[in-house]
Amino acid sequence: MYGIDEKRRAIETLIRFDHSYADTIAELGYPNRHSLYNWWNEYKEFGEARQSKHKREPRYGLDMRRAAVDYCLGHGKSLARTMRAMGYPSKEVLTAWIDELAPGQRKALPRRSNTKQPLEKKIQAVAELEARRCSAGEVAARHGVSRTVPYQRRRDMLAGDNDTHDADGNCERIPVSNKYDELPDDAEELRQMAEDLRLKVRKLQLELDVREATLEIVKKDPGTDPNRLTNREKALLIDSLRGKYRLREPLEATGIAKSSCEYASNAPNRPESEKMARIREDVAAASDDSGNTYGYRRICAVTGIAERGVRKVMREEGLVAASRERRRRCDSYAGEISEAPENTCLNEDGTHDFGASAPNELWITDITEFGIKAGKAYLSPMLDRFDGMPLSWSISTSPNADLANSSLEGACEQLAEGEHPRVHNDRGCHYQWPGGS
Repeated sequence: MYGIDEKRRAIETLIRFDHSYADTIAELGYPNRHSLYNWWNEYKEFGEARQSKHKREPRYGLDMRRAAVDYCLGHGKSLARTMRAMGYPSKEVLTAWIDELAPGQRKALPRRSNTKQPLEKKIQAVAELEARRCSAGEVAARHGVSRTVPYQRRRDMLAGDNDTHDADGNCERIPVSNKYDELPDDAEELRQMAEDLRLKVRKLQLELDVREATLEIVKKDPGTDPNRLTNREKALLIDSLRGKYRLREPLEATGIAKSSCEYASNAPNRPESEKMARIREDVAAASDDSGNTYGYRRICAVTGIAERGVRKVMREEGLVAASRERRRRCDSYAGEISEAPENTCLNEDGTHDFGASAPNELWITDITEFGIKAGKAYLSPMLDRFDGMPLSWSISTSPNADLANSSLEGACEQLAEGEHPRVHNDRGCHYQWPGGS
């Protein structure tokens, strides 16, 4: 990809920059570090830059390379903008094309210098930055530094009042960091600061371990406050941390006294009292006598035991009141048990049109269930869609074909000679049974 002249120029630049690979690549814009390393080893072995043995045809023709170079030079010399617009090539290849087709036209980044600048130049750079007569990039390029250096120098100068005086008594402000100047000179005080810092780190680590134990051991949701746990949960948490911390530390972190922690830890091992044994026996007997249908409220009423004790025994013994199975509501759908007639109310788009232009043109009917104190009742009305008038209706305690037929027969008694209305229903089973209308 690179010719003999480009290799020779890269090697000469590497030697001039005291074998600094980063400065050489920043100056030329090519190649990568691995290629430059191989070129230097080849130069040391043969004493000159050598042409590659296998020279392949370029991937991009001269027209494509010139188009990319012209676009880059005409759009702010931005390599990234050119690669986004053209879709090719890489940054290194594009810089090589610019150096080949338009030497000296490429915008080169300022090369980092290891030499320290005098204080006057640093102050001048900060002054130019504060004047805002040009951009920070222009200020940095003028002084040969990166764009962030003037900002850093301004922060250092404005950070603290670190004034020094020369032999003539002139005051000079030196840009230094307060990170180290604010430390005391006394060794004992420094050791105390280090100890305080160590204790803070240990406290933060304890808080982190308490949070993790709350999540893993106590099985609580993330973000749960350890102080809101029960004493039993706090005791489990503290037992898991005793091997890493002193007992006093997790006690303070969870907000529980040592006596309460010991009591909660030993609670499962203590024998049950006689009173609790009697309560457990009475609750179990009341539940068995009811056939496991009583909840805690009825057991409390039967036994006279407090709600807290009943609920505790039921929870520990797994006593759950058996719920009554709900009766299934009436459902008239039983599939297509007879041939379905044409749905004359159905439009082509899937909607229904229940409009009627004259009386006794379209009737609709359905069966509705009502729950009353005496049981269930069923209503079967027959409505005229012209004005919504109920022509007839029937009431029964069973949704059967007789109920559907009776309402239809009552409506037909009101028909005049020559009237033949259409009847629409939901094709429930009571309209399809043998003997149904």
